[in-house]
Amino acid sequence: MTDEAVSPLRRRMIEDMTIRKLAPKTQQGYIRTIKDFAVFLGRSPDSASLEDIRRFQLHLAQSGAQPPILNHTVSALRFFFRVTLKRHDIVEHTTFIRQPRKLPVVLSPEEVARLLNAAPGLKYKAALSVAYGAGLRAAEVVSLKVCDIDSKRMIIRVEQGKGRKDRNVMLSASLLELLRAWWRAERPQGWLFPGRNPIQPMTTRQLNRACHAVGQMADIKKRFSLARCGT
Repeated sequence: MTDEAVSPLRRRMIEDMTIRKLAPKTQQGYIRTIKDFAVFLGRSPDSASLEDIRRFQLHLAQSGAQPPILNHTVSALRFFFRVTLKRHDIVEHTTFIRQPRKLPVVLSPEEVARLLNAAPGLKYKAALSVAYGAGLRAAEVVSLKVCDIDSKRMIIRVEQGKGRKDRNVMLSASLLELLRAWWRAERPQGWLFPGRNPIQPMTTRQLNRACHAVGQMADIKKRFSLARCGT
C-alpha cells in the first residue's frame, strides 16, 4: 500500500497501534474491521453514532458471524474510538460475547506417533514434533529461529509466545536429534522453518493445513488443532 492510498485517519490509527506495539496480524485485522465498518456506513467511520455501531453489530450477527468474529470487531471498534478518536461514549456501548470454555481435543501418544510418522518430509515432521514435543502453538513454531535452539542448556527459547511473553521450554534429546537432521538437510540460516520464500517463515496457515492433511493420512478422526498444543 502506498502512502497516497492511506488516509490521515487510517495513518493515525496505524501509528497508535504501532506505539502500543500491537502485533502485525492484530493491526491488519483492526484496519480491515474499520474498513468494513466504513463500507457499511458509506462514509468516514469517525462520523459514526451509537446507533451506527449498533446497526453494524446487528448486521454482522444477522449475517451469521460467530462469537470470535463479533468479539474481534468489538476490540477493533474499541481501539479505534477509544484510542484514535478519544470517543469514550462509543466504548461504553460495546460489549463482548461470553463464550463457554471448552476442553481442547487432545491426541493420545499413539495418535501423535501416527501423526508424526505420516508427516510428508523432514521439515513438517520436525515442525510438528516441536509443536507436540515442546507444547508450542502453531504461531510459536513458525516464529522460531535457528538461534532459539539452545543445545547446551537443552531448551527452546520462545519469544513473544502465548500472552506475548518470552519463555523457555525443555528440549528433549530425541527432538534435538530430529532438529539437527533437519538443519543438516536444508541448512536454514534465519528462520528455523522458512516458508516458500526463504527470507520469510512458514505461515501458521501452511503448518495448520499440513497438520490437518497429515491427520487425514494418519486416519485420525478427532478434530484437533495446533492452536491448543501450548499450555
